[in-house]
Amino acid sequence: MRILTHKTNTPESFRRSLRAGYGAELDVRDAAGALVVSHDLPAARCAGLERFLAEYAAAGGDLPLALNIKACGLQAKLAALLAKFKVRNYFVFDMAVPDGLGYLKRSLRVFTRQSEYEPAPAYYDQAAGVWLDEFHGPWIGLAAVRGHLAAGKQVCVVSPELHKRDYAEEWGKLRAIEKKTGRDSLMLCTDHPRRARLYFNGRD
Repeated sequence: MRILTHKTNTPESFRRSLRAGYGAELDVRDAAGALVVSHDLPAARCAGLERFLAEYAAAGGDLPLALNIKACGLQAKLAALLAKFKVRNYFVFDMAVPDGLGYLKRSLRVFTRQSEYEPAPAYYDQAAGVWLDEFHGPWIGLAAVRGHLAAGKQVCVVSPELHKRDYAEEWGKLRAIEKKTGRDSLMLCTDHPRRARLYFNGRD
């Protein structure tokens, strides 16, 4: 299981994640003409995405980055920064469907979303992967994961604690799914990366 840390919207938390060997999710917006990392509307002191990507490149630039797009029309600026820092192991997700088409037109790596509310993922054929989310309860099963993998998609699962649910039982189901689909067939975005790495990969 490849582990992505959820709470990495400060340079310090992002740096800790990279040093520990985890991938990361970053919330990307624009402010004053630049891209910034912020979950909510940008505050005056939020850090620029360029600073994060410079840290990422300096750390080797090989861990997965999940870029959660929080505003429309960022394609050109994001593409320029990804090229500047030679970022290859990334995907963008969560943008509005019309905005997502703009990322696909620029040949950026896009993940579509599947959840209780999106049973038929948008632009599935063009997407590099699928962001699997369970807002209210477990629905992800072996058949769904196998279907996406057979279609050549990468799969990233949202861990239940991100929606304030207990993760223990659902992690058990995910581990059983991964055993049947192959090691490292899944990514997990979690608030508990250290526990997840120990649970799924047998190491701290």
